[in-house]
Amino acid sequence: MLVLSLARCRTCRTATRTATRTATTTATATTGIRWASSRSRPAPFASYFFPNSQWSSPCPPRQRSSSSLPLNAYRPAERLTAPRLLKIYAELSKARLSTLVVLTAMSGVALSPLPASVPILLSTAIGTALCCASANTLNQLQEVPLDAQMARTRMRPLVRRAISPLHATAFAAATGLAGPAVLWTMVNPTTAVLGAANIALYAGVYTWMKRRSVASTWAGAVVGGIPPVMGWTACGGTLLPSAAHPTQLFLPSFLTSATVPATMADLTMIDNPLAPFALFMLLYSWQFPHFNALSHIVRGAYAQAGYPMLSTLDPRKNAVVALRHALLLGPICCVLFPISGLTTWTLALTGAVPNIICARAAWRFWRVGGEKEARVLFQHSLWYLPVMLALMMVHKQGVDWWTWLFAQEEEKGEQEVSA
Repeated sequence: MLVLSLARCRTCRTATRTATRTATTTATATTGIRWASSRSRPAPFASYFFPNSQWSSPCPPRQRSSSSLPLNAYRPAERLTAPRLLKIYAELSKARLSTLVVLTAMSGVALSPLPASVPILLSTAIGTALCCASANTLNQLQEVPLDAQMARTRMRPLVRRAISPLHATAFAAATGLAGPAVLWTMVNPTTAVLGAANIALYAGVYTWMKRRSVASTWAGAVVGGIPPVMGWTACGGTLLPSAAHPTQLFLPSFLTSATVPATMADLTMIDNPLAPFALFMLLYSWQFPHFNALSHIVRGAYAQAGYPMLSTLDPRKNAVVALRHALLLGPICCVLFPISGLTTWTLALTGAVPNIICARAAWRFWRVGGEKEARVLFQHSLWYLPVMLALMMVHKQGVDWWTWLFAQEEEKGEQEVSA
């Protein structure tokens, strides 16, 4: 009986061990299936720009160093001297971008036929620059974690900790209050409201949408179209049609039967609400060939940082949008500007050449979709805007540059004869 009991105990132990091993094997297989199913899920869109092999192997465990670096291994922070602080402020303000915005605002003042004094011109430039500095600084304050992941933005002041977030916030608040205040007191309330609204649009709406939707590009285009409108209102121009300022259409001379010279008739009705709309549309549509080409070039960096840009999600549609607005720039410059009274109809002839060159580059970018074509379109967009603004100044309504130049020469000749 004792031998039989021992045999039964051994049989039970063996059965128990076998059941345990079977359960362990089943659990391991189930875990492996779940792990494999989790690995089979689609990777984020950023994986398009990285080799597939990185997703097929598990990440190695991180090893923490038990020893800390000595104090002499750390580089001491640089002192914020006045020149270095000014340089940091310029980087926070994105000096080159702010300069472009100020120049577009000055183009609105220059193209306006309404009188503008030098103090108004300087106050508009200073107020616009301060608004740009505030908007760009607030934008960088919100994008520090994302800027740190992109090669072209990881050396910004807040990312490399050249300035504290509190200091940058104080700079943004100071410029954000000073800019609209200068525009309100030295220019007019309408221009100040537009400047404050642009800060809110860029630092609020655009920055928030940039991390969530491809529609941020359209919001950014609205922000870029407002500065020339600020230049128009700085001279006292109206934005909306009214009984005192109705919308006027300045047709070519061969389509009108007016006996009064075109220049004299235009100057009596020149405060046209259609003019600021033309200025806005020029900068609005220009930004799509410019930015869409640039975003295609750096689409890998945008994907790495997690920005849902059209160039990363749908490169084909990105090129279509660039082509659409490049083609739209032709009617804007050659039809909308002359018919609004800002320029003469001669611009329709001279402005056709730059528009054809830009449209051809956008068409090649859409047809081929390569990085080379994107670079060509981006380079064309850099010279296109200043060239078109210069042509608009040459063909400005009511200004006869040839007569003005010859009159200057005649006055010099008369002074030399009298002397």
